[in-house]
Amino acid sequence: MPQCSKELAAEIRRKSLKMVARANASHIGGALSMADLLAVLYSDVLRIKPDQPSWLERDRFILSKGHSCVGLYAALACRGFFPEDDLLNYGADGSDLMAHVSHKLPGVEFSTGSLGHGLPFAAGKALAAKRRGWDWRAFVLLSDGELDEGSNWEAILFAPQYKLDNLVIIIDYNGIQSLGSVSEVLELAPLADKFRAFHWNVIEIDGHDHDAIREALSESSLRSGRPTCVIAATIKGKGVSFMENQLLWHYRPPNDELLASALAELDTAVSK
Repeated sequence: MPQCSKELAAEIRRKSLKMVARANASHIGGALSMADLLAVLYSDVLRIKPDQPSWLERDRFILSKGHSCVGLYAALACRGFFPEDDLLNYGADGSDLMAHVSHKLPGVEFSTGSLGHGLPFAAGKALAAKRRGWDWRAFVLLSDGELDEGSNWEAILFAPQYKLDNLVIIIDYNGIQSLGSVSEVLELAPLADKFRAFHWNVIEIDGHDHDAIREALSESSLRSGRPTCVIAATIKGKGVSFMENQLLWHYRPPNDELLASALAELDTAVSK
């Protein structure tokens, strides 16, 4: 098992690339952009017990951008929720490792894929925890393009009203969605100001800086009495130079040659 968040991030990227290539699947760009966020969450932040995935006091994590499921599957396997060899079945007929996040897997709280559902679900979980006196937190990782969905903004209004300071949103703000840049499809800026106007505790960070991610998700940063939104500026395809900031890699899988090149680049970066 990777010993630190940076090692885990590297493994998430390697395994994600291999899964997408093997299954001839999509969404590798968004999986790579969130790898550092997942790595810090699963190394240093989430209260979890991989050998007891239904532990009552666990933090609830929901990957709302369910199309980038390979990143979450890789993180869960590396942390021991299920055998790493199971990743070989990603996208295969009858496999529980579906092309969007499936709750059939240990460690997955909620099946996602239809965008705009993860945050409302997490807000309901956070409200239930508050009312029952439980102290676990609900974390949600969303894509920037997903904020085009109106259901998110209903939940964004709802959470401060009910003082859900146990709810944390992390936005993978890589600036590219399925059919173009976020600014071209539906401009979100100024995003931080929007959340502040909705009475959220807002933290803006570099989504690839592990120290910054850890600080933003620390107990002291989240102790504001309000729900927290962490806006993480990321790079789509991060870690593989020919994929970075390229819309093409929202849907395109790498062939054998490009996979080998991508893995070699990641290995070189880790060895430095």
